[in-house]
Amino acid sequence: MKNKITGLALIAGLAMASPQTGDAFTSKLGARVNPVNSNVFEVVPKSSGNGQVFWCSAADYAQRELRASWQARLYIARGRAPSVTTGRRSSVQFTLDPKAAGITPAPPSLSLNALKVGESMTVQQAHGYCQAAPIF
Repeated sequence: MKNKITGLALIAGLAMASPQTGDAFTSKLGARVNPVNSNVFEVVPKSSGNGQVFWCSAADYAQRELRASWQARLYIARGRAPSVTTGRRSSVQFTLDPKAAGITPAPPSLSLNALKVGESMTVQQAHGYCQAAPIF
């Protein structure tokens, strides 16, 4: 009986230590958003995604999950690349604190889809992309 209880305790402990992908944040446009570390989070769209999906999802997460103000700035911490949290082919990483993430803010881009490290916009501006129909 003691071995059975020990085994159940071990299984429960492993379950608590494993990432809970079912608990991942899902944005208004259906992208998953996962923390990478205490300063960076990753947006992973269902398909390859575009700038609208990445920026909207980052703003949605920053506002609803991190409780960031509408005036806070979102910065791209890593451009489009394979996801480090899910292994999917396409993701973009964001931060609210460029200094802590080790990036230098960049001048504004004319392209919503450039997704280059250091580009930024306010949470409110990025959240505006959630209102328009997504372009896939």
